[in-house]
Amino acid sequence: MGSKILELLKTIDDVMYFPILLIVMAVAGIYFSARTGFVQLRLFGESCRLVGEPPKNTGKKSVSSFQALMVSTASRVGTGNIVGVSTAICVGGPGACFWMWVMCILTAASAFVESTLAQIYKRKDADGACYGGPAYYIEKALHAPWLSVIFCIFLILTYAFGFNLLCAYNLQSTFEAYPFYAAQMLDLGGRKVSLTAVIIGAVLMLLVGYCLLGGGKRVVRLTELVVPVMGIAYVILSLIVIGAHITHVPAMFGEIIRDAFNFRAIFGGISGSCLVYGIKRGLYSNEAGVGSAPNASASAVVTHPAKQGLVQTLSVYIDTLLLCTATALMCLSSGVERSEAVSGAPYVQNALSTVFGRLGPVFITAAMVLFAFTTLIGNLYYVDNVLAYLNGKKMPSENFLRWFHLGCAAVIFFGTVIPMDAAWALADITMGGMTLINLPACLLLGHVAVRTLKDYEKQKKAGKDPVFRAKDIGLDTDNLDYWK
Repeated sequence: MGSKILELLKTIDDVMYFPILLIVMAVAGIYFSARTGFVQLRLFGESCRLVGEPPKNTGKKSVSSFQALMVSTASRVGTGNIVGVSTAICVGGPGACFWMWVMCILTAASAFVESTLAQIYKRKDADGACYGGPAYYIEKALHAPWLSVIFCIFLILTYAFGFNLLCAYNLQSTFEAYPFYAAQMLDLGGRKVSLTAVIIGAVLMLLVGYCLLGGGKRVVRLTELVVPVMGIAYVILSLIVIGAHITHVPAMFGEIIRDAFNFRAIFGGISGSCLVYGIKRGLYSNEAGVGSAPNASASAVVTHPAKQGLVQTLSVYIDTLLLCTATALMCLSSGVERSEAVSGAPYVQNALSTVFGRLGPVFITAAMVLFAFTTLIGNLYYVDNVLAYLNGKKMPSENFLRWFHLGCAAVIFFGTVIPMDAAWALADITMGGMTLINLPACLLLGHVAVRTLKDYEKQKKAGKDPVFRAKDIGLDTDNLDYWK
């Protein structure tokens, strides 16, 4: 990729996040938190209770709140929890952790609103399966189908291209810790690329392409079972590393706080500031407000839209406060050197090596392979949903999907050979485009979600299992499908 194109991408990335997205996300998070009385904290216990609530069976394909939560969490949990956090610390500084936590708490309120709206404006097919998302509430509630189309285009660019490029890059970067990675280098347009990266890209492209075309169903099912176990194991190993360096923990937290409120660290260099990196990597990891999770939230069959909105806040916490924090605290407490040269997987591998020796890098590589594979497959769930929207609310032909999926698989190969800055910039820009459409739409419709929450709490106080009736909150049922 030419240096001029790369510089252009980085400039767009910088301007988009500082100050535009910073302001939009902060305003949305603060506004929704205030209007809902910090629902993301106040009703945390209720959110946990609702996860175990059985689905309201209305058809052959009914999905429970828990199942919908797992779909969105599976998409959120991935390479960003490891590589994204590491990059934020190495390039932005340890203060990025603090701002990542702050934005997590605020944007959890945005996650509640977008998922509640997705529930209100969802649709139901003949088999009883529900579907929806930002494209549907933008079209029905804002009467702006043209904006829905633009959102869908950005979602396709994000999940079929931007995120898959980055995911593939992050995966191959974990192999940099091994001597064979640099043993043989290829010259690609004046840029040195490891032969190992090329081989990884080819294998990953073929495997994902095979699965997308209908094969490898057992492989997909196996990885879906193994990934949660790997995620739990990763948190346990992180705690072991933190425990082994427990004497460093007080100084570590002091460093995070000092850097978070260091004026130069916050605003210095814009793109390199801890504030901006905390926002970028937090958003990439938990996707709260981006408009992706509502596509999964709409599929849940519940008696009241606020139920799924509450459940969805947990996914943000699981991703950022649990997995991302595990990475951050493990790396910072380990005391290993941090710099831009080791940003990404190497920094995490070095941290694990302080306790587990050579097994540390091997575990991270195994985890990244599994996380990356399920993320690459899972990203297409959201893409297929908006392809159906663009095709008149029905899935495109099998022939179209076959060629489209082959194109998505080809993108994966290029992700393993492009520069790191290009991979992150492309993902940030496409994701930022989605967010800049979805969050303003949520701000305009926020009053609907707030009224829905008040209706839910009113029924709860009366000792009822809340049941949603659109007319009770003054909604026009002509714009609704499922809740008529």
